[in-house]
Amino acid sequence: MKFTNTILPTLALLQPTQALVGISWSTSNGSKPLNEITFPMNVANATHESGYYFAQQFNFANQEDVGYTGLQPRPNKNSKPQLHAAFSSFIAGTTSADPNCSDGADGGAGVSCAVDIEGSYAHTYLLHINNTAGTTWTGTLIDAVSGNETRVGSYTLPTGSGGIQGDQMGFVEYYPWNAAGGHSCADLPRSAVTFGKPVSPGRIGALKDAYEYGDCVGKVGFETHRTLRGVEVSIGF
Repeated sequence: MKFTNTILPTLALLQPTQALVGISWSTSNGSKPLNEITFPMNVANATHESGYYFAQQFNFANQEDVGYTGLQPRPNKNSKPQLHAAFSSFIAGTTSADPNCSDGADGGAGVSCAVDIEGSYAHTYLLHINNTAGTTWTGTLIDAVSGNETRVGSYTLPTGSGGIQGDQMGFVEYYPWNAAGGHSCADLPRSAVTFGKPVSPGRIGALKDAYEYGDCVGKVGFETHRTLRGVEVSIGF
């Protein structure tokens, strides 16, 4: 699931997808590209099952397509909680020799990087992206409580690609619905996520309110409110 527009200001401009919730983020002085950005995320109230993708998207200067990073819950393993972290580029010509990465993103051009960790759902995680050399970018998952850092992956964008643009949007997606065959809004399982304000050196991050879109608006128990951590989204039954 992806949006190629930088910020989509109204629901009417959103293209139909299997994502359920959108949330716009921004940083101050958004016209100047970033060399580093961190997206806090907390999944304390998420179910420990596969299916949901909680993500933040970003654009690179001089490129029309997007990258994303996010968390996906997983079933417990040996009674211990598991999380899947992703860091991807949809930009044609992206390359990577990183063992955590592979060619292609959602069946199209780009590169997808991912790692699985054992980690507490109660902790806030920092999805950190930084420019490490030239047009090479590295994604790292940081446990904000323990301080543990896990490399998610690294990829190199085509020559001429610039820094990360200062605004975009995130989403909540239930990816089993992407398969052919349709879906029932009433069968969406319950889960939740809290999106934190993005952090970048010398910038002030902000989040707008989360909103529903797609063909299940008003049918999936959507709730949202602001907390000290950011914007919490609950959805499903």
